[in-house]
Amino acid sequence: MSNCYHPDTPSEVRDAKGLHLITTSTPNGKKVQIMLEELRVAYGTEFTHTLISIPTNEQKKDWFLKLNPNGRIPVLMDNIKSPPFPVMETSAIMLYLLKDYDSKDTFGFKDDLERSQCLQWLFFWHGSGQPIEGQLNWFGKLAPEKDEFAINRFKKETLRVFGVLEIHLSGKFTGEPRDYLAGNGKGKYSVADMGTWPWVSGYDFSGQISEAEMKDFPHLLKWIDRIAERPGVQKGISKSYQNW
Repeated sequence: MSNCYHPDTPSEVRDAKGLHLITTSTPNGKKVQIMLEELRVAYGTEFTHTLISIPTNEQKKDWFLKLNPNGRIPVLMDNIKSPPFPVMETSAIMLYLLKDYDSKDTFGFKDDLERSQCLQWLFFWHGSGQPIEGQLNWFGKLAPEKDEFAINRFKKETLRVFGVLEIHLSGKFTGEPRDYLAGNGKGKYSVADMGTWPWVSGYDFSGQISEAEMKDFPHLLKWIDRIAERPGVQKGISKSYQNW
Protein backbone atom coordinates (compact mmCIF):
# COMPACT_ATOMS: atom_id res chain seq x y z
CA MET A 1 0.00 0.00 0.00
CA SER A 2 1.36 3.40 -0.97
CA ASN A 3 2.26 5.70 1.90
CA CYS A 4 -0.13 8.31 0.50
CA TYR A 5 -3.00 6.33 2.06
CA HIS A 6 -3.93 6.07 5.73
CA PRO A 7 -4.49 2.54 7.07
CA ASP A 8 -8.19 3.34 7.55
CA THR A 9 -8.71 4.35 3.91
CA PRO A 10 -11.75 2.57 2.44
CA SER A 11 -10.72 -0.27 0.16
CA GLU A 12 -12.57 1.14 -2.85
CA VAL A 13 -10.37 4.25 -2.60
CA ARG A 14 -7.12 2.49 -1.72
CA ASP A 15 -7.50 -0.16 -4.44
CA ALA A 16 -8.75 2.13 -7.20
CA LYS A 17 -6.84 2.30 -10.47
CA GLY A 18 -6.34 5.29 -12.73
CA LEU A 19 -8.22 8.47 -11.90
CA HIS A 20 -10.47 8.21 -8.86
CA LEU A 21 -12.66 11.01 -7.53
CA ILE A 22 -13.77 11.21 -3.91
CA THR A 23 -16.85 13.38 -4.02
CA THR A 24 -20.37 14.31 -3.05
CA SER A 25 -22.67 16.07 -5.50
CA THR A 26 -22.47 19.54 -3.98
CA PRO A 27 -21.67 22.46 -6.32
CA ASN A 28 -17.95 21.89 -5.70
CA GLY A 29 -18.26 18.17 -6.31
CA LYS A 30 -20.22 18.82 -9.50
CA LYS A 31 -17.42 20.97 -10.93
CA VAL A 32 -14.98 18.07 -11.14
CA GLN A 33 -17.66 15.47 -11.85
CA ILE A 34 -18.63 17.51 -14.90
CA MET A 35 -15.05 17.93 -16.06
CA LEU A 36 -14.30 14.22 -15.79
CA GLU A 37 -17.48 13.41 -17.70
CA GLU A 38 -16.56 15.98 -20.36
CA LEU A 39 -13.10 14.39 -20.66
CA ARG A 40 -14.76 11.01 -21.04
CA VAL A 41 -16.87 12.36 -23.92
CA ALA A 42 -13.92 14.12 -25.58
CA TYR A 43 -11.15 11.55 -25.06
CA GLY A 44 -12.68 8.39 -23.64
CA THR A 45 -10.94 9.14 -20.33
CA GLU A 46 -11.83 6.51 -17.76
CA PHE A 47 -12.25 7.16 -14.05
CA THR A 48 -14.06 5.85 -11.01
CA HIS A 49 -15.53 7.61 -8.00
CA THR A 50 -16.38 7.13 -4.37
CA LEU A 51 -19.26 8.96 -2.72
CA ILE A 52 -18.84 9.98 0.90
CA SER A 53 -21.40 11.24 3.40
CA ILE A 54 -20.85 14.82 4.53
CA PRO A 55 -23.50 14.65 7.31
CA THR A 56 -21.54 11.85 8.97
CA ASN A 57 -18.32 13.90 8.70
CA GLU A 58 -16.51 11.21 6.72
CA GLN A 59 -14.41 14.03 5.25
CA LYS A 60 -13.09 14.84 8.73
CA LYS A 61 -11.67 11.38 9.38
CA ASP A 62 -7.92 10.78 9.37
CA TRP A 63 -7.92 8.79 6.13
CA PHE A 64 -9.48 11.71 4.28
CA LEU A 65 -7.43 14.39 6.03
CA LYS A 66 -4.25 12.64 4.92
CA LEU A 67 -5.36 13.27 1.34
CA ASN A 68 -6.77 16.73 2.01
CA PRO A 69 -5.98 18.35 5.37
CA ASN A 70 -8.72 20.90 4.68
CA GLY A 71 -11.36 18.20 5.05
CA ARG A 72 -13.38 19.24 2.00
CA ILE A 73 -14.57 17.38 -1.07
CA PRO A 74 -13.73 16.70 -3.79
CA VAL A 75 -10.32 15.07 -3.87
CA LEU A 76 -8.90 13.59 -7.06
CA MET A 77 -6.54 10.64 -6.76
CA ASP A 78 -4.27 10.11 -9.74
CA ASN A 79 -3.23 6.49 -9.32
CA ILE A 80 -1.41 6.57 -12.65
CA LYS A 81 1.33 8.45 -10.83
CA SER A 82 3.68 6.52 -8.57
CA PRO A 83 3.05 6.95 -5.74
CA PRO A 84 -0.60 7.96 -6.26
CA PHE A 85 -0.98 11.72 -6.27
CA PRO A 86 -3.83 13.49 -4.44
CA VAL A 87 -5.17 16.83 -5.71
CA MET A 88 -7.42 19.07 -3.61
CA GLU A 89 -9.29 22.35 -4.33
CA THR A 90 -11.65 22.34 -7.28
CA SER A 91 -9.89 24.92 -9.45
CA ALA A 92 -6.53 23.22 -8.84
CA ILE A 93 -8.07 19.85 -9.74
CA MET A 94 -9.50 21.20 -12.97
CA LEU A 95 -6.20 22.83 -13.95
CA TYR A 96 -4.40 19.58 -13.15
CA LEU A 97 -6.77 17.64 -15.40
CA LEU A 98 -6.45 20.30 -18.08
CA LYS A 99 -2.66 19.97 -18.15
CA ASP A 100 -2.35 16.20 -17.89
CA TYR A 101 -5.53 14.89 -19.51
CA ASP A 102 -6.71 17.48 -22.05
CA SER A 103 -3.98 17.20 -24.65
CA LYS A 104 -5.88 19.19 -27.28
CA ASP A 105 -6.93 21.98 -24.91
CA THR A 106 -10.55 21.12 -25.64
CA PHE A 107 -11.53 22.83 -22.40
CA GLY A 108 -8.61 25.22 -22.20
CA PHE A 109 -6.71 27.54 -24.52
CA LYS A 110 -3.39 27.42 -26.34
CA ASP A 111 -3.29 31.19 -26.84
CA ASP A 112 -1.70 32.87 -23.81
CA LEU A 113 -4.16 35.76 -23.63
CA GLU A 114 -7.20 33.53 -23.96
CA ARG A 115 -5.73 31.24 -21.33
CA SER A 116 -5.21 34.22 -19.04
CA GLN A 117 -8.83 35.25 -19.53
CA CYS A 118 -9.91 31.72 -18.64
CA LEU A 119 -7.87 31.81 -15.44
CA GLN A 120 -9.23 35.23 -14.54
CA TRP A 121 -12.83 34.03 -14.64
CA LEU A 122 -12.05 30.71 -13.00
CA PHE A 123 -10.38 32.54 -10.11
CA PHE A 124 -13.04 35.25 -10.02
CA TRP A 125 -15.68 32.70 -9.23
CA HIS A 126 -13.47 30.67 -6.89
CA GLY A 127 -12.56 33.75 -4.86
CA SER A 128 -15.44 36.20 -5.28
CA GLY A 129 -18.53 34.14 -6.06
CA GLN A 130 -18.33 30.72 -4.49
CA PRO A 131 -17.53 31.79 -0.89
CA ILE A 132 -20.29 34.39 -0.93
CA GLU A 133 -23.01 32.17 -2.38
CA GLY A 134 -21.89 29.44 -0.01
CA GLN A 135 -22.50 31.75 2.93
CA LEU A 136 -25.90 32.69 1.53
CA ASN A 137 -26.78 29.01 1.29
CA TRP A 138 -25.71 28.50 4.89
CA PHE A 139 -27.44 31.49 6.47
CA GLY A 140 -30.43 31.37 4.13
CA LYS A 141 -31.26 27.67 4.41
CA LEU A 142 -29.01 25.55 6.59
CA ALA A 143 -28.23 27.60 9.72
CA PRO A 144 -30.20 26.56 12.83
CA GLU A 145 -31.03 30.20 13.55
CA LYS A 146 -31.95 32.89 11.03
CA ASP A 147 -29.70 35.93 10.93
CA GLU A 148 -31.41 38.49 8.71
CA PHE A 149 -28.38 40.78 8.63
CA ALA A 150 -26.16 37.97 7.32
CA ILE A 151 -28.80 36.78 4.84
CA ASN A 152 -29.23 40.28 3.42
CA ARG A 153 -25.49 40.88 3.32
CA PHE A 154 -24.68 37.71 1.39
CA LYS A 155 -27.73 37.93 -0.84
CA LYS A 156 -26.82 41.45 -1.91
CA GLU A 157 -23.24 40.41 -2.66
CA THR A 158 -24.31 37.25 -4.52
CA LEU A 159 -26.57 39.33 -6.75
CA ARG A 160 -23.73 41.79 -7.30
CA VAL A 161 -21.45 38.97 -8.44
CA PHE A 162 -24.20 37.67 -10.73
CA GLY A 163 -24.30 41.19 -12.13
CA VAL A 164 -20.59 41.04 -12.91
CA LEU A 165 -21.16 37.85 -14.92
CA GLU A 166 -24.14 39.50 -16.65
CA ILE A 167 -22.04 42.51 -17.67
CA HIS A 168 -19.40 40.21 -19.14
CA LEU A 169 -21.79 37.88 -20.96
CA SER A 170 -24.01 40.67 -22.25
CA GLY A 171 -21.11 42.49 -23.94
CA LYS A 172 -22.26 45.71 -22.29
CA PHE A 173 -18.87 47.36 -22.75
CA THR A 174 -17.66 45.45 -25.81
CA GLY A 175 -20.78 45.49 -27.95
CA GLU A 176 -20.65 41.72 -28.49
CA PRO A 177 -22.62 39.30 -26.30
CA ARG A 178 -20.80 36.16 -25.27
CA ASP A 179 -21.83 32.51 -25.07
CA TYR A 180 -19.07 31.53 -22.63
CA LEU A 181 -16.86 33.24 -20.07
CA ALA A 182 -13.47 32.94 -21.78
CA GLY A 183 -12.06 33.02 -25.29
CA ASN A 184 -12.14 35.41 -28.21
CA GLY A 185 -15.39 36.52 -29.77
CA LYS A 186 -18.35 34.74 -28.22
CA GLY A 187 -15.95 32.57 -26.25
CA LYS A 188 -15.47 28.82 -25.90
CA TYR A 189 -16.81 26.41 -23.29
CA SER A 190 -13.97 25.88 -20.84
CA VAL A 191 -13.01 25.14 -17.26
CA ALA A 192 -14.03 28.71 -16.42
CA ASP A 193 -17.63 27.79 -17.21
CA MET A 194 -17.40 24.41 -15.48
CA GLY A 195 -16.05 26.06 -12.35
CA THR A 196 -18.87 28.61 -12.21
CA TRP A 197 -21.98 26.89 -13.55
CA PRO A 198 -22.76 24.43 -10.69
CA TRP A 199 -23.05 27.30 -8.23
CA VAL A 200 -24.86 29.82 -10.41
CA SER A 201 -27.32 27.26 -11.75
CA GLY A 202 -28.22 26.45 -8.14
CA TYR A 203 -29.08 30.05 -7.31
CA ASP A 204 -32.41 28.97 -5.78
CA PHE A 205 -30.90 26.57 -3.21
CA SER A 206 -30.79 29.19 -0.46
CA GLY A 207 -34.46 30.02 -0.91
CA GLN A 208 -33.46 33.69 -0.89
CA ILE A 209 -33.12 34.48 -4.61
CA SER A 210 -36.29 34.38 -6.67
CA GLU A 211 -36.82 33.74 -10.37
CA ALA A 212 -38.16 37.28 -10.62
CA GLU A 213 -34.87 38.64 -9.29
CA MET A 214 -32.92 36.51 -11.76
CA LYS A 215 -34.73 38.23 -14.64
CA ASP A 216 -32.25 41.05 -14.13
CA PHE A 217 -29.62 38.69 -15.59
CA PRO A 218 -31.04 37.50 -18.94
CA HIS A 219 -27.68 36.65 -20.52
CA LEU A 220 -26.63 34.73 -17.41
CA LEU A 221 -29.88 32.72 -17.52
CA LYS A 222 -29.25 31.84 -21.18
CA TRP A 223 -25.71 30.79 -20.23
CA ILE A 224 -27.11 28.53 -17.50
CA ASP A 225 -29.47 26.87 -19.97
CA ARG A 226 -26.83 26.59 -22.69
CA ILE A 227 -24.43 24.68 -20.47
CA ALA A 228 -27.18 22.53 -18.94
CA GLU A 229 -27.84 21.03 -22.37
CA ARG A 230 -24.39 19.44 -22.62
CA PRO A 231 -24.41 15.63 -22.21
CA GLY A 232 -21.26 15.76 -20.08
CA VAL A 233 -22.90 18.24 -17.73
CA GLN A 234 -26.07 16.19 -17.47
CA LYS A 235 -24.04 13.10 -16.63
CA GLY A 236 -21.88 15.01 -14.14
CA ILE A 237 -24.89 16.04 -12.07
CA SER A 238 -26.82 12.78 -12.49
CA LYS A 239 -28.14 10.46 -9.79
CA SER A 240 -25.04 8.31 -10.11
CA TYR A 241 -23.26 10.96 -8.02
CA GLN A 242 -25.93 11.25 -5.34
CA ASN A 243 -25.99 9.33 -2.10
CA TRP A 244 -29.06 10.81 -0.52
